[in-house]
Amino acid sequence: MNKNLDVIHLQERNRFEIHVEGKIAELDYSFRDGVITFTHTGVPRELGGQGIGSHIVRAGLDYAREKGYKVIPLCSFVDAYIRRHSDEYSDLVA
Repeated sequence: MNKNLDVIHLQERNRFEIHVEGKIAELDYSFRDGVITFTHTGVPRELGGQGIGSHIVRAGLDYAREKGYKVIPLCSFVDAYIRRHSDEYSDLVA
């Protein structure tokens, strides 16, 4: 995975994005009362298998930690990521 991928946080759209080769990977969320609910992770098929989804989810979870927010992983990809990295992120789950 390319660790130098820039994650763009579009707070006004409740979304994190990574732009690669003219394509956009996204992590969508809703926010209420100090809780971020991650609702969707999308990576274009052409970019699959490069760790881009994991990279964007990590950025979202790190943002939640930095702000002191709790997390609800409605998105199955985010849920699986938290389970795989439970030592780092299970404490964030609401």
